[in-house]
Amino acid sequence: MRLIDLSSPVDAGGWEPEPISMTVMSPAAGAEHLRSEMAEHFGIDFDPSVLPDSEFLSIDTLTLTTHTGTHVDAPAHYGSKGPDGPPMTTDQLPLEWFHNPGVVLDLTGAGTGVVGAEFVEKELARIGYTPSPLDIVMLNTGASRWVGTTRYFTDFVGLDAEAVHLLLDLGVRVIGTDAFSLDAPFTDIIRRYQETGDRSVLWPAHFAGRQREYCQIERLSNLDALPAPFGFTVSCFPVKIVGAGAGWARAVAMVED
Repeated sequence: MRLIDLSSPVDAGGWEPEPISMTVMSPAAGAEHLRSEMAEHFGIDFDPSVLPDSEFLSIDTLTLTTHTGTHVDAPAHYGSKGPDGPPMTTDQLPLEWFHNPGVVLDLTGAGTGVVGAEFVEKELARIGYTPSPLDIVMLNTGASRWVGTTRYFTDFVGLDAEAVHLLLDLGVRVIGTDAFSLDAPFTDIIRRYQETGDRSVLWPAHFAGRQREYCQIERLSNLDALPAPFGFTVSCFPVKIVGAGAGWARAVAMVED
């Protein structure tokens, strides 16, 4: 079995609309930190020079949103009301949703904006596949090549509400994309709303989750490395954060050789 990493990194050096703050406590500084912690909390005078190279352990501290890097959006992200009461948060999601057969759809020729159910139906027909319940459907928009730049947040394609409901009708509960959002870029959404006054263009893929609970995996990567549109398994368990609307995930495809 071959493993293919489908995750984009959390990189404090890349451009983000909500910047990442990352500080690193070196192993040498960790030794001094250990000395002070032992003295403060346990009243022990500890000399770190007895440690290998007078070093202890490094510690990384990050400040970032749960929507940085590859992550799973829980239904609670879409609003305070779900179809059957309070929507699920990350820690409440069924594990069964996140380890299933995967299928990737090619949206690289769609341009910036949004595609609908007809486009998705044609792509499924082209590859000769109908998703089964709990299959994980992923969209290859080509946006992952812009990761770390401002273009990553403005040049991609998303799904409209009908396209989302088409997949949900098939039993899909996790829809992924290599783009910043499963919806169209913010700039495209606002432009179309200002031109038409049509509220249905405002984040329809996300707001569909207020009617029917499902999850999105946003900011995937490396979808081009998959050897075929289907015939592989995806594992993408979100980090268990109590009360959160999203959680980071290390998405991986498992391909049987």
